[in-house]
Amino acid sequence: MRVHLVDGTYELFRHFYALPRQSDRHGHEVAAIVGVLGSILGMLESGVTHLGVATDHFIESFRNALWPGYKTGEGIEPELWAQFHPLEDGLRAMGVVVWAMDEFEADDALASAARRAAADPRVEQVLICTPDKDLSQCVEGRRVVQFDRRRRELRDEAGVMERFGVRPASIPDYLALVGDASDGFPGIPGWGEKASALVLARWGHLEAIPADPAAWDTPVRGAARLSAALEANRERGLLFRRLATLRTDAPVFGATDELRWRGAAPEFEGVAERLQATALWERARRLATGGTA
Repeated sequence: MRVHLVDGTYELFRHFYALPRQSDRHGHEVAAIVGVLGSILGMLESGVTHLGVATDHFIESFRNALWPGYKTGEGIEPELWAQFHPLEDGLRAMGVVVWAMDEFEADDALASAARRAAADPRVEQVLICTPDKDLSQCVEGRRVVQFDRRRRELRDEAGVMERFGVRPASIPDYLALVGDASDGFPGIPGWGEKASALVLARWGHLEAIPADPAAWDTPVRGAARLSAALEANRERGLLFRRLATLRTDAPVFGATDELRWRGAAPEFEGVAERLQATALWERARRLATGGTA
């Protein structure tokens, strides 16, 4: 059994900016919804049996209380934001398990689901379907991997080390040092990707990095300056690491069997009609009866 965990927020953004505009029968913009539903159906048609989709029901989360600059929904185009909740409803009608996050983020749901699925000895591999670098911290060998569906690229533990220069467990520390503009925290002044990778490859985590740069035991340009910046901002660095560390206790599923797709509900026909995309219902119906699109 292989389990696929899909970043629904990323997919909605991706389809919104990639597809031409399309209206439902009430005149509402729905191209991204139709695109994501069709994409998930494509996964099922290709042989995927167990999957779940995580979404950000609200953009804000508990992290906004920790750091005032953390990402919010500000700047999201209204036509895109209006498709979030209808997408969740459409996926559920299609028979797909959805984790719509309120307090947590979609990334936390994916991390939680990956840990729970990997604990099931029947699961051969867990594929976290997103290119988001935050999820690299969840990678374990080749058992839990990232899969970029758009580029058809799979990133296992060796791939994480090749991309970032650190092991998956050090990704939150790496992001704390270099910052994450998409999440709204700046990192530690002066710490770039190369220096962060070199130091963390040796020491693993922020609290293990010696205060004396002479003890770093690895050649880093400007070590004294970087060490001083880290010491002056160590508490902030630990806060940024907390922001970057994904929670694994988000409410997801109890048993892996809950993720098995068993066909669309009858109401999905009405959803497809409202979207003016009746082909979605036909595809789902054929797939449930053993056919292919």
